[in-house]
Amino acid sequence: MRKLVVVNNPKDWDLDVEDVEVVDAQRYLTDPAYTEIKSARIFNLCRSYKYQSSGYYVSLLAEARGHRAIPNVTTIQDLKSQTIVRAITDEINESIQKSLSKLKSKNFTLSIYFGQNVAKQYEKLSKQLHDLFQAPLLRAQFVYNKEWILESINPIPVNEVPEHHLRDLYKFARAYFARNRFSNNRINKKIYDLAILVNPADSDPPSNDKAIQNFMEAAETLGFYTELITKEDYRRLSEFDALFIRETTSVNHHTYRFARRAHADGLVVIDDPVSILRCTNKVYLAELLTKAKVPIPKSMIIHRDNCNKVVEELGLPCVLKKPDSSFSQGVVKVKTEEELAEQLNEMLAESDLIIGQEFTPTDFDWRIGVLDKQPLYACKYFMAKDHWQIYNWEGKKKDISGNFETVPFEQVPFFVLHTALKAANLIGDGLYGVDVKEIDGKAYVIEVNDNPNIDYGVEDKFLKKDLYLTILKSIKRRIDNQKKLELS
Repeated sequence: MRKLVVVNNPKDWDLDVEDVEVVDAQRYLTDPAYTEIKSARIFNLCRSYKYQSSGYYVSLLAEARGHRAIPNVTTIQDLKSQTIVRAITDEINESIQKSLSKLKSKNFTLSIYFGQNVAKQYEKLSKQLHDLFQAPLLRAQFVYNKEWILESINPIPVNEVPEHHLRDLYKFARAYFARNRFSNNRINKKIYDLAILVNPADSDPPSNDKAIQNFMEAAETLGFYTELITKEDYRRLSEFDALFIRETTSVNHHTYRFARRAHADGLVVIDDPVSILRCTNKVYLAELLTKAKVPIPKSMIIHRDNCNKVVEELGLPCVLKKPDSSFSQGVVKVKTEEELAEQLNEMLAESDLIIGQEFTPTDFDWRIGVLDKQPLYACKYFMAKDHWQIYNWEGKKKDISGNFETVPFEQVPFFVLHTALKAANLIGDGLYGVDVKEIDGKAYVIEVNDNPNIDYGVEDKFLKKDLYLTILKSIKRRIDNQKKLELS
């Protein structure tokens, strides 16, 4: 994969780095030779990314040519919106306050060169901002008003870097390009690069260690270079062709930020950000499934104005769900009006809307795995010992979850399979796990999970390693189709 530093004037970049070509913007935009390059990373160091400027077009046409641009057009647009800047950087507010706490002035400018600053004390903050806004040169402006606020973050024109910073700039650039992240040798050995996002500290991840190993082995047989990454590797996403998230997802979480950034960078992503948004909010799911006439237990969207009607609508006991609940957490059963009032007050203090459902006890829930709008596996998840849910987080360690039974499709009732597929296909064509209750010959969807469990010895008990291979083949097919579109 060729590496090109694109500048308005070659004199702007007086640094010779092995395997890195310096090209002026006009030549990159107009010379047919660059149009024909099938694989390239473009480091856009133009003086301006203003709309319809040459710098803007470098990133825009790089995307059209199937090249990877840093920054890409999405980042360029994000930098222009103060609302987006505030929203994206909100999660690092604690780091901002800590890093700038000793400053006496009311204004501060932080110059970030390839993720670093000339002052060591701002190293962490510089890296975090570069991770969020992947552009080679950035200038962050902070103001103090009771606390430090990021007022703006903008690209630094390469010709405006102070002369006394050039030595550090070139040192940072050499270190940046020298890393394995852009190694030609590695990329040429495999067809595509796959990142699998995991959390080694997670006590109950969606895939156990043996399953992750099986995913990696399946990927290798299909020609992938595969690497396990963690939340610390956000800045490395542009190295890969696809991201497979094997960490429990949530919107207000780094998993969503990874999915969003990967999707914006043109990577194939499972779970994609749209699926995460749709699946992780129970209010959205209830509305979506009801509108599509997919059977669900009797439900109501509860808010302050109708919470006095819950008993009348659902009876007691009933189930209350926080919008972003998952793996039985944030889901409670209330038996009395006193319990109901207490839980409603607590949940409505956090969210304007919550879900209430009638209590529908069963010995087990069906879990139908769905990929590419087709059934992938079927399991019965039995309730935890002496509990009404699959997971009992307050129980003894050995009793946290119930037993399971993996079932061939011919043993799954047709109405269960049909209902699960209809629900999953409303979300998209990704990898989903649909939880269904079977009651009196009818199927009722409990939820659609965007990040379903794929554990060695559980979901793979019937398909064995073919389960992993099927998922990886889907990822490869998605990349192939995307490449064809880019070249057409």
